[in-house]
Amino acid sequence: MNKKLCLAVLSALLNCAITAAFAQTGKPMMKAIVVREYGGPEVLKYEDAPRPELKENEILIRVIAAGVNPVDAGIRSGHYSKFFGPKPPFIPGADVAGVIEESKIAKYKRGDAVYGYLDLDRCGGYAEYTIAKDGEISAKPKSLSFAEASGVPIVALTAWQALVDTAKLSAGQTVLIHGGSGGVGTFAIQIAKAKGAKVYATASTPNQDLLKQLGADVAIDYTKQKFEDIAKDVDVVLDCVGKDTLQRSYGVVKKGGFLVTIVARPDPAELEKHGIRGSPLSVAPNSEELAGIAKLIEDKKIKVIISLTLPLTDAAKAQEQAETRHTRGKIVLKIADEPK
Repeated sequence: MNKKLCLAVLSALLNCAITAAFAQTGKPMMKAIVVREYGGPEVLKYEDAPRPELKENEILIRVIAAGVNPVDAGIRSGHYSKFFGPKPPFIPGADVAGVIEESKIAKYKRGDAVYGYLDLDRCGGYAEYTIAKDGEISAKPKSLSFAEASGVPIVALTAWQALVDTAKLSAGQTVLIHGGSGGVGTFAIQIAKAKGAKVYATASTPNQDLLKQLGADVAIDYTKQKFEDIAKDVDVVLDCVGKDTLQRSYGVVKKGGFLVTIVARPDPAELEKHGIRGSPLSVAPNSEELAGIAKLIEDKKIKVIISLTLPLTDAAKAQEQAETRHTRGKIVLKIADEPK
């Protein structure tokens, strides 16, 4: 027996032993994606896991769909392990939409449809059931399917917290959004328009029509145009790309303006040189902001772009695509059938 086959057999036996041990405890089981060691997509294992037990001030959600984000891959690989994320073994995933199975929070009851962003230090979304706390969830937008709703929380909150909470974008201002066709970018364009701002957005050639459909006033094809030749003296830059794009962005912000990036840290020397302010952004769960985003969705000011829906068993394929950072909109995992 070769070494690779031997390891595969040992892994299968270990999983069987773990499942049997859980079964002997009498605890309810569920299907989930489990990460037992940091690594590539191959460490995402579809298996039986114990259903989480509810504690005070928590709710148990029967997950219908889970959103997939680039950060999921970083947590799986251990890239962020010094800063945040659960330690193996764990169930990945932080974007969920589902139905409350049991609640120990007074304002929520069994059967409520919810969506939310689970704390990244806990995760747990790639499973049939997960635990959420009060500040992480809100009522699901009624006009969205559960699959669509699961693609909203992290990216929409990132866009909101970057533009509204951090940069204080207001009506009449101009904003340049890098990566306008991605998960954060698609929401950022629409949130900026809802706030009354003029929007410049960048994307590749195939996504120019999407930028316009989302409401961008000026769509910039970064493969053919230099954004700094088109967007000048803007009030705010939202950088979802980093590297050279971030470096070239300092010069397009007007004095006193703001640059916020979700993938790097602004260079203090460049900020001072151009007389602008800047900040990195780490998104946080916020149920009140989720409720505000849901209202914009219900008022038809925001639409959700889902490019790919896969079964939970294809979590590795979903993460591989998300890691490219060239996904149009969002990828979601279907975990259960949509309730009727």
